Formats: sequence, structure tokens, C-alpha cells
Amino acid sequence: MKIQLKSLFALALGTIVSSSAMAADIVDTAVKAGSFKTLAAALGAADLVETLKGPGPFTVFAPTDEAFAKLPQGTVETLLKPENKATLAGVLTYHVVSGKVMAAQVVDLSGAKTVNGQRVDITVKDSGVMVDGATVVTTDIECDNGVIHVIDSVILPADKTIPETAAAAGKFGTLLAAAKAAGLAEVLGGDGPFTVFAPTDEAFSKLPDGTVASLLEPGNKQKLVDILKYHVVAGRVYSEDALAAKSAKTLEGSIVNVSVTNAGAMINDAKLVATDVDASNGVIHIIDSVLMPPAKTSDARQVLERAVVQGAAMFNSGHHAACANLYHETLTGLMSTDVDPSLQQHMSSVIGNASRHHCDTQRAWTLRRGIDQMYSQLSAK
Repeated sequence: MKIQLKSLFALALGTIVSSSAMAADIVDTAVKAGSFKTLAAALGAADLVETLKGPGPFTVFAPTDEAFAKLPQGTVETLLKPENKATLAGVLTYHVVSGKVMAAQVVDLSGAKTVNGQRVDITVKDSGVMVDGATVVTTDIECDNGVIHVIDSVILPADKTIPETAAAAGKFGTLLAAAKAAGLAEVLGGDGPFTVFAPTDEAFSKLPDGTVASLLEPGNKQKLVDILKYHVVAGRVYSEDALAAKSAKTLEGSIVNVSVTNAGAMINDAKLVATDVDASNGVIHIIDSVLMPPAKTSDARQVLERAVVQGAAMFNSGHHAACANLYHETLTGLMSTDVDPSLQQHMSSVIGNASRHHCDTQRAWTLRRGIDQMYSQLSAK
């Protein structure tokens, strides 16, 4: 069917251009056609005429006057007002893709990043090609600085911020509550752009009982901030770019790994269940598990230092069982973080050895020696 569609589009040039020898730039071609008066007026109001008369090349999905007429009454008049110039420019640049993308290439795409920054979805059906909710009615109108494909509806970019988009989805209540508690809701609602790997409410429910409630306590705010920032990358990173890069640096400072496994596309150990959800200030990728940032070496050392100070005081006071329990809880807690695999193995071995001792004193000393060895390894890094 795809081959037939390519042939159909190659033939469906309409009456707008009669000869490639008469090619002009995109703006002049649209004006000469006579069916893009509203588009031409909008380009003028948004100060985009000179841009689209420039060298480009550009690919323009051009709505006809009839397409603009489909918008709710008063929409065009409102957009053309000087105070709405930025909004109008955002709408118009959402119809423009950098480069010259002919119909034969369009039908092989699932989407394309626009000059607006957001991405349009492209779907191929038996009836033709859709760009978002618009049907491509004429293709491959070649111009000196690009190509025009005519569409039958105006396509509109996302106008809700990341938090607004997440709220409208109805399945990110825990994430939004966490962002508010961490003081990050306003940041994620700002200019950005940001890329968010967003865990659903179901993803948060996979965490051990009490974890979310504990993170939402004021005393754990910094830990919550670090976890949430580990889900955010600066800029708009769409799925194909993320997969090509194979990793991304988060706002928390650590790296997340992007991979494709038999189970599907993964961010660390979390599965991507939906991708490329556009927002006005970024893009959302939905994941099925909460990502935990790796334990920083300095943080891990501080945890061990505190445990040794407290444990030594307990041991010297004769509370050997309490000391052993503290050391055990400290190592178990560090194992739940993303520390180096060799240290994970070391802690597991130490905890296993200590569990074989029935004497609290021996258990405490076994755990303490393990902590000292781990501290030495961390200090050497």
C-alpha cells in the first residue's frame, strides 16, 4: 500500500504549480496560488515572511483558506492581533520542518520535529497521509527554497505545560504531589524546555510500603528533589534521539541509560510505555517504574561515617545488639541505592557473613569490618 500511496502523492500535484520551471520561494508560491490568503496574512502578522523567503530549505504543511475557516469563529482574528504575535508564530512554525522533505520521504516517517520545537505525528492510512489531525491533500509543490504539502486543517501545537499535561492525563497524581512538595512544580511549568521520564501512579505504587510517604516528609525534601531531578533532562529529547544517544545527563547530575531489550525500550530498568507526549515547554516519556539516582560517593561515605560514630557509642555502652542492627540497616539501605556493582556484592557478602553469627558482639564486629573495607574503597575512588 505504501508504494501505491507514494505514486498517488507523486501524481497529486493539483493546479497550484504548472511547471517546476516557474518555481519561486515558498511565500511567493503560496501567494500566487490564491488559496493561501489567510496563511500569507498570518505570516506577515508574525513577521515570518522574510524567514520563509530565506534560503531554507523548508518543508511547509500549508493550510488552505478553507482549513483556517474550520477553526472556531474569531480564532483567526484573535491570533492576528499584535498582542498574540508570539502565539501566532508558534502556531505557524509548527507547520514548518527544516529541510526539504518530499512525499516519498514523508510516508516513511512516524513524525517530524518542527521549527516550533514540537513534533508533528505522521500516520499513513489507506485513505492518505495524516499530519496530526490534518489530511495531506496535495504534495511536492517544489519551491526555490523548499517544498509545500497542502493540508486540509490547521494543526495546533501543545499549549499546556508539562504539569498541566500530566494533570490532564489523570495518572500522575503522585508525581505531581511529589513535584509540589519538592518545590519543582513551578520549575517544570517554566520556559524549559525539559524532557521528563514520568512514572505513573502505578509505578510509584511499586515502591516499598511507606516510601512515598517518607519522601514527602519535609525532612526528606532534598532526597525527593534529587529523585525527581533524576527523571528530568534539559531540552526536548524525542524518543529516536534518546535511543540514538543511548544515555542522557539528568538535572540531578547523574546519567540515565537508554536501551532496547527484548522487553522493549528501557530507561535504566524502567520500561517506556509511551513516548513523545508533547507539552508547550517540553516532552514527556511515560515509564512504568520510579528511577532511583545512583548513590554519590561522598553521600555514601557520610552515611558510613555517621553509622560508625553512632554504632561505636552504642557498642562502648554495652548495646552490642543495637550497634549490630544499626550497621545492618546502614548496609541494607545503601544496597537499595545504585552504588557500584562491586560494592553491592561486598555488602551482600558482609551481611550474609554477619547473619551466621548468633553472638551480637561478633555480628557487630563483622559488620563493622565490612563497613571499614567499604569506606576504604569509596575513599580510593
